[in-house]
Amino acid sequence: MMRRTLLSVLVLAFGSMSAQTVYTGSIGDYPVEMIIDSFSKTADGLYVYTNFDEPIELSEGTVNNGTLIFHEKETTGKKATKAILTFNGFTENADALSGIWKNVKTGNELNISLTKKYSIENGENIQWKDRELLQSVSIGNSYFKAVVSKENGSYYPTVTSIKIFEKKTDRLLQELEVSCQLLGLNNITVNDYNFDGIDDFSVFESSYAGPNTSSIYFLFDPKTRKYSESSFSGISLEFDPTKKRVYERNQCCAGTVVTTVEYKVVSNSLVQLAEHCYRWNEKKQKLQEKPMKECQ
Repeated sequence: MMRRTLLSVLVLAFGSMSAQTVYTGSIGDYPVEMIIDSFSKTADGLYVYTNFDEPIELSEGTVNNGTLIFHEKETTGKKATKAILTFNGFTENADALSGIWKNVKTGNELNISLTKKYSIENGENIQWKDRELLQSVSIGNSYFKAVVSKENGSYYPTVTSIKIFEKKTDRLLQELEVSCQLLGLNNITVNDYNFDGIDDFSVFESSYAGPNTSSIYFLFDPKTRKYSESSFSGISLEFDPTKKRVYERNQCCAGTVVTTVEYKVVSNSLVQLAEHCYRWNEKKQKLQEKPMKECQ
């Protein structure tokens, strides 16, 4: 198998990342927690009503002449826009924000009032510890926060653990230690990784040379009702729930060398079924299968 090469700084993926700013406040009479990740002219966002703790994504964020506009989508059906959130006088990392939440169908409007709690900042000469960042996915009655710390001398923050909370009560159910690159609001993905019919979750771990990535996979034990780190390991794993197979694709050398591996899941472990090596044929202008030793 080709050796993985970790990039110390992923400029393309992370160089333009601005600070995610965590706010608390209200929409109308309802308490909320909101995270805004703004770039020059665009923005991503996420919020929860803290009495319910169901993550609500804010998409199509635009910043124009100091006005930030988000679209809140319906969670079912065609996912049409449900509401528009507008913040006037917006600046990145503002200590306070005010705006309007407007229901697209009814025209009903609610005032938004937010106060900055902290920012997840990049930089060489700053350090901070244990700032929690709400994640965009949840499972059943649980939601997630990534615990993030920033060391002096390291430009980017690191995810040091994942906290799992009970919705509505905010009771901490479990904390799992990790050491992962920060993807912001989307470090966690939910899926049934061991094909037992129960949702598990993964944490984005690292990006490597080319399109290669790795994640850490946590499986749910219905007996203990806890998650535990699995032994699943591989590059850019894809999970096929129909065939109940796991596929790995490891690419290097500008895509001219590719190895693939097929696995099945046995007793929560990956068992290799097949492995293939492909190298680029310049004359035929396509990848051709070769003996495995040519990819090692």
